[in-house]
Amino acid sequence: MSTEDTTLDLPPEVVAAVRGARRVLVLTGAGMSAESGVPTFRDAQTGLWEEFDPSQLATAEAWQEDPRFVWAWYAWRMHLVREVEPNAGHRAIADLSRLREVTISTQNVDDLHERAGSSVAAHVHGSLFALRCADCDTPYERAVDLPVEPQERLAPPQCPQCGAHVRPGVVWFGEMLPEADVAATEAAIDVLEPGDVALVIGTSGLVFPAAGYPAMARAEGATVIEVNPTETEVSDMCHHVVRGTAAQVLPALVATVAH
Repeated sequence: MSTEDTTLDLPPEVVAAVRGARRVLVLTGAGMSAESGVPTFRDAQTGLWEEFDPSQLATAEAWQEDPRFVWAWYAWRMHLVREVEPNAGHRAIADLSRLREVTISTQNVDDLHERAGSSVAAHVHGSLFALRCADCDTPYERAVDLPVEPQERLAPPQCPQCGAHVRPGVVWFGEMLPEADVAATEAAIDVLEPGDVALVIGTSGLVFPAAGYPAMARAEGATVIEVNPTETEVSDMCHHVVRGTAAQVLPALVATVAH
């Protein structure tokens, strides 16, 4: 099946729900970006880093011990993400935002939603590209040179305010989730009403608090629709399930709203 196929047979109740919705809350996980070829946490563990567990690199302790080593790995991940493009699913969500009131909350640390033309309300696990000072938290908005080949060590940029190292904006193991992003997601859930829709796309439902968002949306009266090729931990709390990938299902679904 083509990832651009808009003739996919969709459950009529799913079509009716999205057509009738005023608000659509979009909750996305790693499966949303899989068809773009975004390397997963484990996929980036090749070459120089293959003997390291990601959890040994994605911690504040690892950063404090060897920031040049950790930055080299994240800079390589940023390069890999920059090499891929938004897929048909990302573009369909951007199209939907021109037809309905859409709020996006993603667990993904890439920027593919934004590059597809969407505005993202919340990156609940942070963003690779939301760089900030490791000491004073000042956002770092200057361009960063990314390696075209993996390097064992790479000097992080320096904060123009205090001179400390600049770190990636992802949430490391043991760190708190960004309060503003969690609050934005919960605020978007709070305003949902019967007739609104929550689309749960490409998430395993294993990581909290994101795993609890579908149930919270359902409690507000929204119709919860899962788009995922496989059963997940949140499948049983959704009103409807569409078994397919984001790039397969979403263009077809949005096309029914546009016409």
